[in-house]
Amino acid sequence: MRDTVAILRPPGFIAKGQILPAQTIVVLGGGNALGAYLAGAYERLLHDDIRPDWIIGASAGAITGAILVGNPPERRLERLREFWAEATIATPFAQLGNDKLRQYYNGWHAAWSALVGRPSIFMHRWPGFWAALPGTPNDVALYDHSPLRATLERLVDFDLLNRSETRLSVACVDIETGDEVVFDTRRDRIGPDHILASTAITPGFPPVVIGGRMLCDPGYVNNTPLDVAFASPPDRDTLCIVVELFSLRSPRPASLDAVLERTQDILFASPTRRTVEALRREYRLRAELDPELPAIAVLHLAYQAAAHELAVKTFDFSPSSVRDRWEAGGRDLQAALDRLPAGGTGPGLTYIAAGSHRAGDGAASPAGDVPAA
Repeated sequence: MRDTVAILRPPGFIAKGQILPAQTIVVLGGGNALGAYLAGAYERLLHDDIRPDWIIGASAGAITGAILVGNPPERRLERLREFWAEATIATPFAQLGNDKLRQYYNGWHAAWSALVGRPSIFMHRWPGFWAALPGTPNDVALYDHSPLRATLERLVDFDLLNRSETRLSVACVDIETGDEVVFDTRRDRIGPDHILASTAITPGFPPVVIGGRMLCDPGYVNNTPLDVAFASPPDRDTLCIVVELFSLRSPRPASLDAVLERTQDILFASPTRRTVEALRREYRLRAELDPELPAIAVLHLAYQAAAHELAVKTFDFSPSSVRDRWEAGGRDLQAALDRLPAGGTGPGLTYIAAGSHRAGDGAASPAGDVPAA
């Protein structure tokens, strides 16, 4: 297994008189169909034999985390492939060549998902869309995500998940108070309802009541819950890998659809920027008070949508788009690991924003010292 300690500083580092093992934390963001990027990133971790000690997920990240922690290591990738094979829309025609034709291809698949749902994830509900018309009963959501429950119960061993050595945290939001709610296998028993709550993006899917609280997807508040990893400051050398599904970087939009896509990206990616800025301020102050802080490296990569993707990309389950995202996740994770300093990092927080490849091609956006590469 790849030694995380060796990544950060020489093995056997003594912190405050104790030899502490390093830990690897993986934070997975939400993004519906974009979640294939998370699977590709995990495949790369598996290839390098990096095993997370703690997985923190929201929405699609919660689904991915549950599949990983709720299966033995040798079956995790197989289960991820099974999930995405079922989610993908079988298409009667092959991927089209240029960006404009590919946009039609992507748009058709996104429209088909919206019209008929995905049998393994969501379906229409009554009255759903029709609740907007006068005289029809009220409703709180457009779709029913009970098919996801059946999929989770089939692909995830929740008994194993709750006793696993790998810690899992699932983020939600209380729809009545706006408070963030985190379920953690170190103190809670996590089941299908907790994952459904984390994926219940309103008004798409209905909130889920757990313990008397009505909970939904945290995407509008904190789509990539990095702050959960630092709620209690790490007491040992830590590699924290943050995999985000929306990027703050993009060329200038030149169409209404591109403006809508950028609005979505900025909405979902901005909380991570604020979290990183707050962590930097906090650890600058901590370093002044304690020069012997653990070495903490935050490695941040974000999905960079291809030029042919549309504002409805989160509903695009086309085979080509799922494949491109999966491959991009693997490439970007490898590029991110390559940016870790060979000689290790010093005490305190080191933030590394990795350059990301656009899905479907080999061009990388520049790496930089800002969130959401």
